[in-house]
Formats: sequence, structure tokens, C-alpha cells
Amino acid sequence: MTKLFSTGFWEIVARLILRNRVVIIIAITLITYFFSLQWDKMRFTYTEANLLPDSHEVNLEYNAFLEKFGEEGNLIVLGVKDSTLFSVEKLNAWNKLSTSFKKEKEVETVISISDLQKLVKNNAKKQFDLEPFIKDSITSKAQLETLEKQLFEKYPFYDNFLFNKDTRTIRSAIYLDKAIVNTPARKDFIINILIPKIKAFEDAYNLDVHISGMPYVRTLNSQNIIDEIGTFIIAALFVTSLIFFFFFRSFRATLISMIIVIIGVMWTFGIIGILEYEITVLTALIPPLIIVIGIPNCIFLINKYQHEVKKHGNKAKSLQRVISKIGNATLMTNVTTASGFATFIITDSKLLTEFGIVASLSILAIFILCLLIIPIVYSYMPMPKDKHLEHLSKRWINAFVSWMERMVKHRKITIYITSLVLLVASIIGIYQIKISGSLIEDMPRNSEFFKDIRFFEEEFNGIMPLEIMVDTKQKKGVMKLATIKRMNALEDLIIEIPELSRPISLVSLVKYTKQAYYNGNPKYYQLPTAQENSFILSYTKNSSTNLDLLKSFVDSTGQFARITTFMKDSGIDKMERIEETLKSKISKIFPSEKYNVTITGKAYLFQKGTKYLINNLILSLSLAIFLISIFMAYMFRSFRMIVISLIPNLLPLLITAGLMGYLGVPIKPSTILVFSIAFGISVDDTIHFLAKYRQELQANHWKIKKSVYAALRETGVSMFYTSIVLFFGFSVFVISNFGGTVALGALVSATLLFAMLANLLLLPSLLLSLERSIANKEVLKEPNFRIIPEEDKKTD
Repeated sequence: MTKLFSTGFWEIVARLILRNRVVIIIAITLITYFFSLQWDKMRFTYTEANLLPDSHEVNLEYNAFLEKFGEEGNLIVLGVKDSTLFSVEKLNAWNKLSTSFKKEKEVETVISISDLQKLVKNNAKKQFDLEPFIKDSITSKAQLETLEKQLFEKYPFYDNFLFNKDTRTIRSAIYLDKAIVNTPARKDFIINILIPKIKAFEDAYNLDVHISGMPYVRTLNSQNIIDEIGTFIIAALFVTSLIFFFFFRSFRATLISMIIVIIGVMWTFGIIGILEYEITVLTALIPPLIIVIGIPNCIFLINKYQHEVKKHGNKAKSLQRVISKIGNATLMTNVTTASGFATFIITDSKLLTEFGIVASLSILAIFILCLLIIPIVYSYMPMPKDKHLEHLSKRWINAFVSWMERMVKHRKITIYITSLVLLVASIIGIYQIKISGSLIEDMPRNSEFFKDIRFFEEEFNGIMPLEIMVDTKQKKGVMKLATIKRMNALEDLIIEIPELSRPISLVSLVKYTKQAYYNGNPKYYQLPTAQENSFILSYTKNSSTNLDLLKSFVDSTGQFARITTFMKDSGIDKMERIEETLKSKISKIFPSEKYNVTITGKAYLFQKGTKYLINNLILSLSLAIFLISIFMAYMFRSFRMIVISLIPNLLPLLITAGLMGYLGVPIKPSTILVFSIAFGISVDDTIHFLAKYRQELQANHWKIKKSVYAALRETGVSMFYTSIVLFFGFSVFVISNFGGTVALGALVSATLLFAMLANLLLLPSLLLSLERSIANKEVLKEPNFRIIPEEDKKTD
């Protein structure tokens, strides 16, 4: 390993690259073409992000529910809250609109006002018959008034399902074919059929139709993700190229860097295609991330080339030294950055594992591209002119470096006090952080579909399904009155919870049959007594309709029943309280020896996933710190240096966590990523500084002060350049419509800015203060390999 990364190794690499320029360029072109052929294998996600591993208990319970009752997220709802809807013309048009969806092949069934059936007692045949509320269409105002009175006053079975009797809001339910819910056909139906029809209806009748339901929300949310990929790539290219040009004042250098990162993005899409991963809200961030992370590589390499040219004017020698002198440094910084992303692979979450694999491979790919393309392209170009080298001696950057040097020399106590104050304030802030398990929190708040979610939360207490499955452990056990009474007791509790809607289950149907038995009298909408049940059951068995509604609530064996409720967007704390309340009631009502009751549903699954993810990402951050500590130990072979190097990188993470607490930014899947990503990137500056510092120590006969200031002057400019590029590069994510992406961009940018200041001020101060502890060869032993070769000092 020592020989592998020795100076001699990199000199060999440099010779191979510069002697095989044409072959390498052809190889890169062919690889890029190969990757471009894989793009058609990329798929955009049509399912929710499942944050839990497949083998997790909650996932297994959810899959067991799907086996019994099928896909539960296939409901699209249309709603209107407008008093003018209750006119003959408009209500008929509304029913016609709802009915028109029945002929679409993607639709399983539609339930609207025109589809509502009255359960009517037939004394002659001793059975229940189903009669429609509206036979064909409404023909008079009197008929309309009768319908309103029946709906809002007489039939509570349908209340809070197709209408809200208090606000007189009407809605229709469209159930998609379960087979197409997680396929592209869902998108085609919603974009090309549903939305145009609704728009035409709104324009024709001057009504505002609200649309929601998980298939609709997921489709529009996915479309937003797709639309933002291009925006991010263009924004990242624009911002980084602008800053790059501002630093280098060279169109040529800027163009070369842009070509490299564009090829890197093409490779990233190719990697996603080869692995056949879906484009998710996380993998969509990788292409712009590669641009942002790739530009600092270009800065280091081009800056080194121009520095060498200015020093001795020999182009061939300069190009050879670009590779041989800082090959190790750029390799190690890219490996540590890739490690920060690679730690997501251990989370057991498919979403994060895919993100970690693609990001880490892409980072290593952009490193290889930079190392190959920059020396080769510059070898064909003329020598840089004096104007291209002016940035190496800019007054303002020299003034910045001088300010840092003065601070480290004369203001160490100020730096320590400031760091301590920030640390204490951050710890206080950390205790104020909340955890969010909201399924919709990161969705675009200004979008129509987000406003419609809030509308249905207000009118019908939400659109996110929460399911309770009751296993009676015996066939036809659900139909026993004792079981139905237990389910009713649980439903009474659900009704009392403000975040949950009125439940729908077999219980409602049984109550409805008793109401029908007593000739539709609404005061009998209640569970029958044991005696009544035998009479009502005889009517039910004779019914020719077989009460098809039963199939929605009970499985074919009669052993399993479902209670469906819908929940408002709730945080993880509130959801845990609801879960605790429900489970406490369930344990009292349903004896475990007779019943097995599970809580499931998409909203529940997501919140459990968030909790699982947070626990695993803390582990992933710990692993990132551990891995990078091993890198440090391998490079510097000194425990004290590991501690010193970690302090300026951990402090910014704590400051950012504190800011999240003060600003009310919750811990959620998007924001927890910040810490591993930022740590992996920020430690690059530490590696550059400590590598140069160690070299200076040997050259200056272990004089700490002289070595610290020399390392600060040498690395300060590049660290400043790269940190500014990263800061503004990650800032492009704040233009996102997704709250999580905005938070990710802003928090990583802030963390990297704090990390730059910590590495340029706190790290040198610590080295000076611990002068006696580290100023000997026993502490800083001979490294396993040199990141910056010794002769750099003699020639730079």
C-alpha cells in the first residue's frame, strides 16, 4: 500500500496519461457513449419511497394487508364546495362528469352522488333491495331538494365519505385499477384524461374542483421531481461556472471544467441506468451534486498547473507535476467525500442505499475524469498567458489570508471563546429539534395539489389512509356480533381523535342494515341487538345483491376485517401518541388469544420509516466519522492528530444542528442527510491543510509556528476557492419547490461555510496551542504514504 501511493507511483501514472493521450480520449468517448445507451433504462419512480427494509415487521404487516385486501392507495377524490352546485343543471353535470370516468380502462369503479344506493326493506320477499337515490337524472328543483334532505339528514352511512353534511361539500371517489397504480399508466390517466376533463368542467360551469388522493399526489409530485432535475443541472452549471470564471478569469479553464462535469453527469445517468434504479427525490439530486463536487477538483488541478507554469514556465514539467504532486491529495479528498455518501449503503433502506451507491460511484468517476482530461487537454493548448495567472497574486485574496494569519497569531483566545459559545448555543438548540414524519411536508406548498390536500384535510380530515386489520383467527369470525361490537368500540375512539376521519368498515354497513330494517329511520342507525341481528341476518342472506359493499370490508374467508380511516398530515410525535392510544384500546377490547389486530397503511408506513431512518442515519454518520478517522490514522499515524482533525469538522455539524433547532427545521429524511454529506466534504480541507502542515514541519525542522503559518498561506487560497464554490453550488437547491431539498441545500451550504472557517482558524490555533504535545517525531511519525511529496517544498 505504501508503494502503491508513493510519489514514484504517481509519476508513473503521469507518464502513462501524457503518453497515451489519444487512447485515453477515445476510451472516455466510448465509455460516455456506452453510458448514454443506458439512459433508456432509467425509470421514474411510481411508488412511494419505502424507507423500511423489506424484512421489517411493519413492512411485512403492510404486505399481509395488501394480500388480503389489495392496493389501498388507489383512491382519487374530486371535491366541490360551492352552494351553486345544488342546481339541477350543475349537479347533473357533476354526476355526468363522475360517470364518464367509468368507461376508462384504468378505472375500477366510480362512486358519486348518482351512484348512491338506498338499502330498502322488502317485506314480501324478506330481503333488502338496493334502490338508487337518482334513477336517471334530476329533472326538477323539488327532486333536488328531496335528494338534499335525504343525503344530509337521513343517511349517515354516506356522511364524511361522499359529502360533509355540515359544510355541504360534495365529492366523488374514483378507484383506479389496482394493477396500474404503481405503473406509468397511472400517470397517463391523470395527466392526459383526468386533469383535462376536470379543467373543461371547471371552465364550463365556473366551479372550482379540488382533486386529491395518493395516486394523484404521487403523480404530480413525481412530475415536479422530473422537472427540477434539468433546472438544478442548469443552475449548478451556471453558478459554478460563474464563480470559477470570477476566480480564474479564463474562458478556456471555465469551458474545460464545464465539459468535464457535463461528462460526469452523463456518466451518473449511465450508472443509474446500468443499475436500473428509479429516479427518486434523492437520486435526482446526484447530477447537480456531481457538478458542485467536480468543480473543486478542477480548481485544485488547474490552480496547480498554473502555479507550476508561473514558477518555471515549462509546460511538460507542469503537466507532469499536476498529476504526480497532488494525485494523492485529490484521491484522498474524493475518497473521503465518497465515503460520506457510501455510509448510506448500510441503512437497509432501498431509497438511501441506491442514493449512496450512485453518489459514491459518481464522485470517484468525476475524480478520474478530472485527473485524465485536464492534463491531456492542457497538453494540446498553448501556455497560459500572464492574464490567466493574475489570480494567483490577487490582493483581495492575499488580504484574506493575511487576516486569517493575524487571527491565528494574535486572537487565539477569541477564536476559542467564540467556538465555545457557539458549541454551548448549539447544544441548547439541538434540544429544541423536533422529528417530522410528515408524508407531505416536503411537497411544494404553492402547488395546487398541496392546497387541495389541505382542503380535504379541512373538509374530510385527510386523504392519507390509515388501516386497521382485525384477524379473528377463524373463518367467518368477522360476522359474529361480538366481533362487530368490539370493532364499534374501537371506531368510537377513532371518531374522538381529531386527526382521524370517521372510519369506514363492516360496522357502518351493519348499522345501515338495521336502519333499513326499520324502514330507513335514521335514529336506528346503530348496531342491532342479538335478537334483532337474527332477523336482520335472515334478510341479508335473502338479498339478491349479496351486498357487494361487504367485499370492501371483509376478506373472502370472513376471517379478516379492515377499518379504514384517513388521517391529517401529522408529525411523528403526534402519530406516536395516536398509535399508543389506539394500541392501548385494542389491547383492552380484543383479547390476544382470540384476535390479532395490526395498524398499517401508507401514512403509518412512512412515519415508521422516518423513525427507522433517523436511527440508521445516526449510525451512518458515526460510521463516516469512524472511516475518516481511519483514513487520518493511516495517513498521519498519530492519535492526537486524529482528535485535532475531527474537532474543526464536528463543530460545524453541531452548529448546523443547533441552527435547525432555533429555526424550527425538523429532523426528517432530507435534513438528516446533511450531516454525512457535509462531513465527508468538509474533511477534505482538513486533509489538505494537515498534509501540507506535516510537510512544512519536516522542512522547518519541527518548528510548529513557522510550519502552521506556511501551511495556512499555501492551502488557504485553494480552501477558500473550493469552499465558496461548494457554498454557492449547494445553494442552488434553495430554488427547489420541495421543502426538504431547500433545507438540504441551505444546511449543507451553511455547514461547509462553518467548516471552512473552522479549518482555517480553529485548526491552526489548536496546532499552535498543542505545540509541545505534537512537536516531536514520535507523535507525527513517518506517514504510510505522502499526500504531498517532499520536493514540493523545495520547488514551490
